[in-house]
Amino acid sequence: MDIKEIIKSKAYMITALSLAVIAVAVLIFGAGMYAGYRKARFSYQWGENYHMNFGGSRGGMMRDFGGKDLIDSHGASGQIIKIDGSVIIIKGQDGVEKSILIKDDTTIRRFRETIKLNDLKVNDYIVIIGSPNNSGQIEAKFLRMMPTASSSMPMRRMPF
Repeated sequence: MDIKEIIKSKAYMITALSLAVIAVAVLIFGAGMYAGYRKARFSYQWGENYHMNFGGSRGGMMRDFGGKDLIDSHGASGQIIKIDGSVIIIKGQDGVEKSILIKDDTTIRRFRETIKLNDLKVNDYIVIIGSPNNSGQIEAKFLRMMPTASSSMPMRRMPF
């Protein structure tokens, strides 16, 4: 039998087409497994860091679900206790420390004035709006320095 006859045969065509379909199915399955793995990894890490991301309930997820024990989800407010490069650690009014990541596109304001990260000092009070990341930090989109308690403006807890 000649190789050209084998290639033109119906059995060869069916076998080659079947192998191509199986290869495509394996590639699609592999892509789905990869996407599923990435999504599961993100969900797992996010769940593990829930308390760092949001503070969570002090008694655990299913205890005291009345809302008075949960903290703000996409923001934070409190007093700066440490500034380490582009990371600010604050202590919230609930006593929970939160890590705030300042990026290049973060807007930092004091009243109407745009200020730099260098203008912030330990013991300043700030309010942050941002998004949590996988590491339990809040990536700040907007940060506002609040007036000190000695100024004429009263300090109130921000309802996020």
